Amino acid sequence: MYNPGREPYDSLQVPALPHPYNTTRQPKPMTTALPQPLRNVRVLSLALNLPGPAALMRCARMGAECTKLEPPPAPGYTSADPMGIYSPAAYATLHSGVRVAHAHLKTADGQAMLHAELARTDVLITSFRPSALAKLGLGWEALQARYPRLCLVRIVGAAGDRAEEPGHDLTYLADAGLVTGTEMPPTLYADMGGALMASEAVLQALMERAHSGSGVCMEVALADAAAWLAQPRDWGLTTPDGDVGGHHAGYCIYPCADGRVAVAALEPHFAASLCAAAGLPPVGDPQVLRAPATHAAIAAFLRTQTREQLDALAVAQDIPLHTLA
Repeated sequence: MYNPGREPYDSLQVPALPHPYNTTRQPKPMTTALPQPLRNVRVLSLALNLPGPAALMRCARMGAECTKLEPPPAPGYTSADPMGIYSPAAYATLHSGVRVAHAHLKTADGQAMLHAELARTDVLITSFRPSALAKLGLGWEALQARYPRLCLVRIVGAAGDRAEEPGHDLTYLADAGLVTGTEMPPTLYADMGGALMASEAVLQALMERAHSGSGVCMEVALADAAAWLAQPRDWGLTTPDGDVGGHHAGYCIYPCADGRVAVAALEPHFAASLCAAAGLPPVGDPQVLRAPATHAAIAAFLRTQTREQLDALAVAQDIPLHTLA
């Protein structure tokens, strides 16, 4: 039973475009409202922690009717999701607009509740290892046989044969070469990047179902998300000898008189304005901006400026920079 009469993706029909020289039609006014491409789509998630709930949050923001099944919470707790325990504020944000229900999936009652939800679901999001999904009767073959139009977005740590390996955001970043010292990364790049990929996979699955008529399984690996984010570094863009890795004097972080300043004057006209402010010839030639003497002159100038002065300079000279304490 798959939402009879309300499948927005059952038959995608592209409307005829107006004649390119037809000037009688007025353009629609711009709107700041978010588009709702997932309106009338039902998404069920069994995923805990961060990537799955973050993907579900994005689906809700795109108009989906979102439900999450969690294990029953322990006495004294409102959620069995680890995020709900160690960061209630994050949990509340992630689940805004999401209906949360509780079911023990290893019991008959829990299975009955799960399948009642699946019978009216368009997309299922999971974050279990493949072996755990199989034990719950949620392997792709079993799901497809029972719910032929159901789509599955399966979040795993690593793809293919590595899907059973344990891991977390930090290990996937390390594997991708994004842990370069002993300091912790400032955010959970693989988890949040994986959430973006999972919400994209929801859209991809529904588009494919519209063409084929059958549900599809999409696997999203957090290790792949980390590898995707690492590509600029792999290409040499952000390594020390890359222009956006500090080799170009217009794209660096410098100390200033009362803090720091992140300068992103990469394009020649921005770089020329920066050079002029520093008392250098106003040139934007990348070779000049890569020279040690240019780095030294700009650094010396910025060290004499307060954050307030630099903020004013950015506005007056149209230089992309951001001051930091």
